[in-house]
Amino acid sequence: MDQAEGLRNIIKQNAINSRPVARVITVTSGKGGVGKSNVSINLAVQFRRMGKKVIIFDADFGMANIEVMFGAIPKHNLADLIYHGMNIRDIITTGPMDIGFISGGSGIASLSNLGKDYIDYLIKNLAELDYLADVIIIDTGAGISDAVLEFLVASGEIILVTTPEPTSITDSYSLLKALGRHPKFDRGNSAIKVVANKVGSFEEGRQLYIKLNAVVGRYLKIPLNLVGVIPEDHELVKAVMGQMPISIQNPNAKSAQAFADLAQALETNATDPIYHKRGMSGFFASMIRNR
Repeated sequence: MDQAEGLRNIIKQNAINSRPVARVITVTSGKGGVGKSNVSINLAVQFRRMGKKVIIFDADFGMANIEVMFGAIPKHNLADLIYHGMNIRDIITTGPMDIGFISGGSGIASLSNLGKDYIDYLIKNLAELDYLADVIIIDTGAGISDAVLEFLVASGEIILVTTPEPTSITDSYSLLKALGRHPKFDRGNSAIKVVANKVGSFEEGRQLYIKLNAVVGRYLKIPLNLVGVIPEDHELVKAVMGQMPISIQNPNAKSAQAFADLAQALETNATDPIYHKRGMSGFFASMIRNR
């Protein structure tokens, strides 16, 4: 039995057992500095306020944005699960409001070199996350690296964070262009949702989306949907400096209210058939098969 067949059997057995399957949302951006990690963290807080169990998976290899903003330094990462015999619960760090946090660390870079036994162990452990969380938010690196594209190809639900800066818009387009050319990308099995961040008004955010959607629709034929508009907010900047999500530090701030609206918009369409739940085992099995 080859490696891919083994992965299919694990996923099939999970389905037979009628096990819980978490909703996996991947947050990405075409460039750094657009507030991608802020979106991930505050979205997690707002989902917690809805009573959902949330885990953030930090897939931004080499960076530490999530842990810095959370004020929670992880002792372990995915490599400890793969190579040092730890289980999935051992590598979860607890942040504010009991939000779980997993650092991908060097474990992400080594996925392509794993043998069958390691893969089986990894997938079975990741399947446990579906018992621990209702929503898993994957915070990717910024830009068009192979690692980022592989995460996006495996995702059924993608949030693309962009800002009015011309470089952010062009980099968002470049990311979508690279994704559209990826041989494993399935337009019919993935939904890409735009969050316009750091805008002066809702109308500015809407116009940003309209311009991006027009050029993407014309040249790339990839459908986009506007799901959130986050205003420029000095209170958010203060919260970041204090290593606390704005949705916790100042829930009444205009940006915190916008994050609440974003979470509600995502929750409203959670039952759409396109967002069939793969869970973390299915997500990573798809990633590994794509390598």
